[in-house]
Amino acid sequence: MEIIIKRFRELTAKELYEILRARAQVFIIEQSCLYQDVDGKDYHAHHLFMLDDDRVVGYLRILDRGISYDEVSIGRVMVDSQYRGNGLAGNLMKSAIDFIEHSMNERKIRISAQSYLTDFYKNLGFKIESEEYLEDLIPHIEMLYCKK
Repeated sequence: MEIIIKRFRELTAKELYEILRARAQVFIIEQSCLYQDVDGKDYHAHHLFMLDDDRVVGYLRILDRGISYDEVSIGRVMVDSQYRGNGLAGNLMKSAIDFIEHSMNERKIRISAQSYLTDFYKNLGFKIESEEYLEDLIPHIEMLYCKK
């Protein structure tokens, strides 16, 4: 499976449909969380995803500076339940960090991480920046990555 990175305007209708389907499956259905996933921020993002037989099995979005935070941010990180446990999330994040550093020439990345994933993000170089807070009734923590 290859990693694909596209701006919103470059996505095909089928790719966008599969991205939104995958995000709804993980964030709304699996996590039983009713929230507005289609939030308008997708227009200002790079969409990084993996396909398996035209199905999105891993995804995240990279938001431009000034959209969610002063820094570039990563959000909506997800892996299809049938593909978890194989390191795909780590591969997606490492690819995103590499893209941000080398293609966007950015040094800082801010995220709002689900609290249970704090160690996962720490292993990628993120540091805790806030106390725990609720976002859509799920415990989160703000974290920052800063290239040295």
